[in-house]
Amino acid sequence: MTIAVTGATGQLGRLVIEQLKSRVGAGALLALVRDPAKAAGLGVTARAADYDRPETLAPALAGVETLLLISSSEVGQRVAQHRNVIDAARAAGVGRIVYTSLLHADVSPLSLAAEHLETEAMVKASGLAFTVLRNGWYTENYTGSLAAAVAHGALIGSAGEGRISWAARADFAEAAAVVLTTPGHEGRVYELAGDDACTLADLAAEVSRQAGKAVAYNNLPPADYAGALAGFGLPPALAQAIASWDVDASNGALFDDGRVLSRLIGRPTTPLSQVVAAALA
Repeated sequence: MTIAVTGATGQLGRLVIEQLKSRVGAGALLALVRDPAKAAGLGVTARAADYDRPETLAPALAGVETLLLISSSEVGQRVAQHRNVIDAARAAGVGRIVYTSLLHADVSPLSLAAEHLETEAMVKASGLAFTVLRNGWYTENYTGSLAAAVAHGALIGSAGEGRISWAARADFAEAAAVVLTTPGHEGRVYELAGDDACTLADLAAEVSRQAGKAVAYNNLPPADYAGALAGFGLPPALAQAIASWDVDASNGALFDDGRVLSRLIGRPTTPLSQVVAAALA
C-alpha cells in the first residue's frame, strides 16, 4: 500500500508523516508538496504537487492507494484547490481519500465551515472510498501566543466563557495515521475533539501556574480583539476572522464531548498542561 500525504511539510503534515513512518515504514509513503526540496528532512520520497497547478497532481498521485488530503491553508481558495486534487485522484486511480475537515462542519457557524462542507460533498461524490476527519481546534492555535501573554500578564480573546474541546495537533495526526493504516473506516465521518473542554480563562490559569506569574484572561469585544491582532501584524481580514471564530466558540461552536478522538487513538488526548509546558519551553 502506498500512502500519499498532501501538505506534508506543514505543521500537521509533518506529524502525520512521522506517525506513518513508525507504522508502515518510509518506503510506503509519499510526501506531496509544492517544493520537494523543502521535504528533504522528512525521510520519505517527495513529489511535486501544487493545488493550483492541476497538471502536477495526477503524476504525483500515480501508484497511490490511499490519499490524505490535508485541507489547504488558503481560506477562500480551498474549494477550487481541493477539487483539483480530488479530480486528479480519481484520474490516477487512487483507492481512497481521507480528508481533514472541521468539527461539526455540517452545522458549524464558523466561517471556515462552508468550504469544508463543500469539499466533503465533492469527496463523497467522487465515487472513491472515503473517510472524513472533522478536526476540532488545535490547542496550538492559542499556545503560540503564550510567551507574549506571560510577558504582558494577559491573554486576550473574545471567547467569553465558551468551552473549547481542543486537542494537540499531534493527537489529530495520530488519528489520521490510524485511519490511513487500519481497516474499517470507509464511509465514516469522525467528529474529533479533545477529551477535556476548557475556557480561555482556564488556559490563562494554567499558564499562570506554570510560569509562576499572574496571567489574566481579558475578554474583549470582537472589534477590539480584531484590532489588537491587526496591531500585532495580522492582515485585517484574518484578524476579523479569528475574532469571529472566538465569538462562535463563546456560543459552543468548538465544544464536543463525544471523545471519538481518544477512542480512535486508544489513549486520552494530550492534557492542556502538557501542551502549555511545551509552548512555554
